Amino acid sequence: MQALVYSLIGLASASLGFLAYFALTFTPANAILVSLVALCLAIVFMERKLRERAENRLERAIEELSRLLSTDAQAGAVLGQRINALTDLNSGQRLETVEADISVLGTVIRQVAEAVADIEDKVAKTAPRPAPVTAERVITAAPPRAPTVTSEPEPIIPLEVLRQSIAENRLVCHVQPIVRLPQRRAAAYDLHPRLMLEDGDLADTPDFMPRRGGQDLVRHIEGVALLEAVAIARRSRTGGQPVMLHIPLSRATLANDGAVEQLLASLDANRAIASGLTFLVEESEWLSMTTRDRAVIDQMVRKGAGFSLAGVTSLRVDIAELADQGVRSLRVDARAFIAAPESFTDFHMSDIADYLARFEVSPMATGIENERQIVELLDNGIVLVKGNHIAAPGPVRADLALDSMRNAAPRPRRAEM
Repeated sequence: MQALVYSLIGLASASLGFLAYFALTFTPANAILVSLVALCLAIVFMERKLRERAENRLERAIEELSRLLSTDAQAGAVLGQRINALTDLNSGQRLETVEADISVLGTVIRQVAEAVADIEDKVAKTAPRPAPVTAERVITAAPPRAPTVTSEPEPIIPLEVLRQSIAENRLVCHVQPIVRLPQRRAAAYDLHPRLMLEDGDLADTPDFMPRRGGQDLVRHIEGVALLEAVAIARRSRTGGQPVMLHIPLSRATLANDGAVEQLLASLDANRAIASGLTFLVEESEWLSMTTRDRAVIDQMVRKGAGFSLAGVTSLRVDIAELADQGVRSLRVDARAFIAAPESFTDFHMSDIADYLARFEVSPMATGIENERQIVELLDNGIVLVKGNHIAAPGPVRADLALDSMRNAAPRPRRAEM
């Protein structure tokens, strides 16, 4: 860069010499002298500028070095103070105290182990010995019972009646609140499809939902529930009181391409309210989902929806993985959970809610039957509850329902046939 500058200075000086010779009629000697003088002045000016720039750069470097040295000096002083503080500590006495505590703890543990062994020996000596099994006892003994297999009860409404009722547009959607303790304010609502019978009574979902076969009817019922939930969520949000809705979902819908396409299209068209929609899936169906079903679940989560697992029989699962899959709550039966919490988890009952809260998953107790259960759950930090003791399913408000005429139904009760 400097060579270019000096070259330009030389050209400028030569130009001044030519100008003096041709324009000002200087003699050749005078023109050369003018050119040399201009060249010397330009070089002196350029060197002065370069030296000033170098001196400024050197001053800045010296100032930066001074700051670094000052910082190092401060760090050295702090390190010296910490070393002096460590030197003043009496580590030997502290180690002796810890060793004494460990020795005492070991003695106590040994004494407890010996006491437990003595108790087990006494129990083994005093326990009655089982009588030997003889041939006569084998002959007269009662035959062993066959293991009982518990299964869900079959619906009492046949598929033909259900199909006809749906064709006659007698399917209604009611809601049941999920309340938050201790205020008992509604935190969300479960959407319950119910069937209006010819005599005006209402049949609950277990009375008509097909267990085997009728997958098209299951998809239709869940599709109607989704449409109802979208309408309620949109109208409540417009009214300034958005609500959380839990919508039933099963593999009958997830395994059908057409139903999945409609489901994803509904979520995509209602992204503003998708975060208020939670799909209720049975634990058994969640665990039996295929890779294709999981892909659909991931797409639903990306669109803002969440999931709640119903009928949970064990909390010994990877909660972090469930949270990543969009699960927001785990539902357990209140009676079974309070009676035998150890069958659900190895944690203490009071620690379960805090553990799940780390992953933003909420425990929920269903089937509340009395106030004692509510007090027991509240004492252990489980604040989301639901059951007929708190509030039974009922019709949606007329201004929120998709079809207010069909939701204005008579007193709800289970169908009897």
